[in-house]
Amino acid sequence: MTDKGAMDGMPGVVRPRRPEDFDALYTVTPPWDIGRPQPALRTVAESGEVRGEVLDAGCGTGEHALMAAALGLGATGVDAAPVAIERARAKARERGLAARFIVADVLDLPSLDGRYDTVLDSAMFHVLGDADRVPYVESLRSVLRPGGRYFMLCFSELEPGDWGPRRITQDEIGQSFAAGWRVDSVEPAELDLTVPPFHAKAWLAALTRI
Repeated sequence: MTDKGAMDGMPGVVRPRRPEDFDALYTVTPPWDIGRPQPALRTVAESGEVRGEVLDAGCGTGEHALMAAALGLGATGVDAAPVAIERARAKARERGLAARFIVADVLDLPSLDGRYDTVLDSAMFHVLGDADRVPYVESLRSVLRPGGRYFMLCFSELEPGDWGPRRITQDEIGQSFAAGWRVDSVEPAELDLTVPPFHAKAWLAALTRI
């Protein structure tokens, strides 16, 4: 499934994309599934920058799509893990929120037949291998309307050690989104986790599709 089996439950670079491989990550509560939106992305939403039709790419159990739905926005979450999607749907029912959740590959977002004004990415980009970054960025661009915003929270190279997923540098973000995008900001942030050390150094990137 990944480059290395992490004792902490955090995936390294994801290779196979069979649903059962992703379902295996949810046999226990995974470290990124904190049961609430990541504070960095909640701050973005509270600032009013999450707007229009919202896509939560690699949504897991749906907290960021549900956050958007709670703001009265159209919200769709996609993930390759059927177990995670079923849990997200259950949360939507329990909370009375009209978010839509779909089992889908983030490398093939055009298959959703939808167009979005905002895309949220919480801990998705950093699990992609080098070969998957280009198709992922192309997939994002194909469903994000011109002028639409993409907000990404990913592991930073400033986080010490080699546990968990690969670290992403600011240069890598700029290089990955060099064509057809404007990088508006890349700021230090934290990614909350359910396992020690409970927080990891991250980048919060804001980009505009041009």
